[in-house]
Amino acid sequence: MPRDAALICIAGAVRAAAVSLVGVIIAIHLAGRGLSASGIGLIIGVGIASSAAGTVITALRADRWGRRRTLIVLGLLTGAGYAALAFTAALPILLAVAAVAMLNCIGRDRGPASALEQALLPSTTTDQRRTWTMAWYNAAMDSGHAIGALGAALPTLFVSTLHVSADRGHTLTFMICGAAVALSTIPYALLRSSVEHASAEASPSAPSAMGDKTAGTQMAGDAVDPHTRGIVRRIATLFAIDSVGGGFLSSALVAYWFFERYGTSEVQLAWLFFAARLLNVISHLAAAWLAKRIGLINTMVFTHLPSSVFMMLAPTAPSAAIAAAFFLAREALVEMDVPTRQSYVMAVVPPSARTYASGMTNVTRNAGWAVGPLIGGTVMQHLALAAPLLIGGSLKILYDIALYRSFRHLKAPEEK
Repeated sequence: MPRDAALICIAGAVRAAAVSLVGVIIAIHLAGRGLSASGIGLIIGVGIASSAAGTVITALRADRWGRRRTLIVLGLLTGAGYAALAFTAALPILLAVAAVAMLNCIGRDRGPASALEQALLPSTTTDQRRTWTMAWYNAAMDSGHAIGALGAALPTLFVSTLHVSADRGHTLTFMICGAAVALSTIPYALLRSSVEHASAEASPSAPSAMGDKTAGTQMAGDAVDPHTRGIVRRIATLFAIDSVGGGFLSSALVAYWFFERYGTSEVQLAWLFFAARLLNVISHLAAAWLAKRIGLINTMVFTHLPSSVFMMLAPTAPSAAIAAAFFLAREALVEMDVPTRQSYVMAVVPPSARTYASGMTNVTRNAGWAVGPLIGGTVMQHLALAAPLLIGGSLKILYDIALYRSFRHLKAPEEK
């Protein structure tokens, strides 16, 4: 793996570990401090909405401000936000922290830093290796997610070894998460200047899928041609549907569902989500292998659709073990569309538009993720505990069908 790609993977993995840990324990922590399910969903939703706004700004301005500088600032803000969770239980203050720090509490790293990293990675490799580079990046991210999920046992460990209260154990854990995210910015300072914004002519491999007119057009900052904007707009619209469904299935709400429905402990949840993230890691690499044989779009759709079916079957399980089996079956497939999706978006736009494309497609996903928890917490409290799982799965199936119908004929350059 190229040096710069490896540095990006290291930074992303550390950040992902903190995000995953927070996603598993935050709902339980806030419930212990007296917040309702609706209040918890509101905090998660505000954090994601703020992250979406940050992703828009990053997409339009990061190339001008400097990609490395932007990544460092984003990491420091997020680290400060996680540390702040340790010291307050007041809903208004928590909402302000979630907004200012772009707080990610969904259990997966889907913020502006991740979007910018995805735009950087193709410049470190070739078209032929792009999907594999994205796969290794996502494998690193989900390795971090797995470690973070296992780290959700830290509060219990602190309680038993340091003889502190459960709330104090959570406080120490959030402080560790904040410090880890702040330290994850160090690899960004070591990146070469070649990862900064470059024109389409400077790129070694402008994608032919755009045609001569688009591929030969030099762009700067957010000056993206109408053809590229049209493609990004269509993709982003579909991604929004998928992400709304994903918001209903965030780690925080799924963990809370297991906690309330089956009485699953924090330690058991830690092991469950650790196993899920390990399956995610394997699935990323399997996706790159499969995409070489059946194509990016086919891999995205035909692995993602059955994963939603497994998630919708979980509420029918008579025991926690069977529900966990359905959940893990879902996790073995659900992430196979991630490296293929990222690679596909970067393939069908010019290199100089990659920050824009990555930012815009990710922001629609983040906006959708914000809607899911806002509604999910309410329907969980007032309609049915399992309602978010059924709604989320249905929306994701709709997305898979629409994506295949809309983009099966638009191929990446290496598939022509």
